[in-house]
Amino acid sequence: MDFPRYETLLTEMVGPHVLKLTMNRPEVGNALNTQMGHDLLDVWNRLTVDAGDVRCVVYTGAGDRIFCAGGDLKERNGMTRQQWVRQHELFERMYWTLTDMPVPVIGAVNGHAYAGGFEMMLCCDFAYASSAARFALTEVTLGIMPGAGGTQNLPRAIGERRAKEILLTGQPITAAKALDWGIVNELCEPGQVYDRALATANTIAGNAPLSVRQIKKSVRYGGQMELRTAFRFEIEAYNHLVETEDRYEGVRAFNENRKPAFKGC
Repeated sequence: MDFPRYETLLTEMVGPHVLKLTMNRPEVGNALNTQMGHDLLDVWNRLTVDAGDVRCVVYTGAGDRIFCAGGDLKERNGMTRQQWVRQHELFERMYWTLTDMPVPVIGAVNGHAYAGGFEMMLCCDFAYASSAARFALTEVTLGIMPGAGGTQNLPRAIGERRAKEILLTGQPITAAKALDWGIVNELCEPGQVYDRALATANTIAGNAPLSVRQIKKSVRYGGQMELRTAFRFEIEAYNHLVETEDRYEGVRAFNENRKPAFKGC
């Protein structure tokens, strides 16, 4: 899949079906400014409308110390209320499009994830992190609050009591605690996070892409329903796969003792 040349992002197909997406503002800790908001929204929209060959995304930050430091406070300094609200509405669209996107996104958290950077990671399907990383939602120390899902995604991931400690103190937690609390799936030595995420992305990309999308949709929306309704939603998602070419191919390949060649149809 071809992407335009972005001012704040790097895009690279690192396999037939895996996209590496890198926030590329290392000089400011990959802080999220207005241009990055536009660039990320464009990527997520393109992948939502037509992902082409992309079956999984590895999402990371440039450099080896910081995944994303959050919003660019230097750009925000002196903004009028109207400018602030307009920028945040852009960010909201970008975060929600990432959350709802059908293609799986793995966070390769190469360093610290603060404020909006932490919220970005929480919008990924799951994440691997550097053992040297720190995580914080610092908004309360700045006179604001998380506004990109932090007060919703974090309690759903780790429970209200632990989430409120992070949200109300604004203090960072270690990578070890993030792993223990279920915020990240695995810790890696610094410099090895991307390779670990890529290995998993390749595994996912090798599976039936329609199945992957339906599973993601079922987990995402079923989790917001009462259980009996969620069961029915799951079956509706399942039934969409019965008459696909990939379902026939998967069964044939199993019986022929070979690797299936999934086409996403």
